[in-house]
Amino acid sequence: MKPPEHRAEGAGPFTTRLTWHRAEGQTVVWESRLARKRGALSVRGPGGRVARSTSADAEGLARLRRLNSVASGAFFLGGLLFALGAGVAQFGSGDPVESASIYFAGGLCFNLGGYTSLLQVLNAPRHSEGGGSLATTRWRWWGYEPMRLDWLSTFVLFTGTLVFGVNLLDSFLQGLSVQETNRLIWTPDVVGCVLFLVSGHLAFAEICHRSRPCIHSRSLGWWVVAVNQFGSVLFMISALAAFTRPSTQSLVNTDIANWGTLCGALCFALGGVLQAFERP
Repeated sequence: MKPPEHRAEGAGPFTTRLTWHRAEGQTVVWESRLARKRGALSVRGPGGRVARSTSADAEGLARLRRLNSVASGAFFLGGLLFALGAGVAQFGSGDPVESASIYFAGGLCFNLGGYTSLLQVLNAPRHSEGGGSLATTRWRWWGYEPMRLDWLSTFVLFTGTLVFGVNLLDSFLQGLSVQETNRLIWTPDVVGCVLFLVSGHLAFAEICHRSRPCIHSRSLGWWVVAVNQFGSVLFMISALAAFTRPSTQSLVNTDIANWGTLCGALCFALGGVLQAFERP
């Protein structure tokens, strides 16, 4: 039976992998993450083995390297600063302004990393019909592509970093009541954590080509997504523990709040290191 000329795979309405079968027996595979991170297509021979990878042009590859360096560096530095802020909160002098300042600097790094991740999607080489070479598009600072899973994942991530910025900025406010603290500081924290978790789930769907998470232990991209998602889970645990009880005017658990932030931040720092190697 003759194989189909074209097959699309993905999660729900999103396409994350396209396969073209050529008449000469070769199979060309485009995968969303592979194309936007490494600028490559897989070309398989008649036996199913990967014969070679075709890459985008030099301009497109150089663009991907620059964006990846900025994004990975920003998440690494942001993770370290968040870990430092949590350490100061747990073991330092107890001055809330000091830890808030460190958190805010880390938040700016996360903002940069989130936006650069979105730029990676917008400016990644695009596939052509029939499995032709990847084409480098014109540079864009913004774009709206909600039917692309990679765009949706990075957009939600970037939005989460902005919401975290509200939480971090409000942390400088003094003399707040318990209700104001929970509304202005705790609520944006929880919303930001939810957005990070949603972004991570979408990233898993992109790399697994299905809605359910999978295990691809030999894939560097999978490890980047998994480590960051574990960090997001720890951030959420930290946020829930940071709720201020109206009856006692104290946090649910200060130690869990600080240690959850510290360990989650180290996960993002590690994710930044791993991401630095996921390049063309």
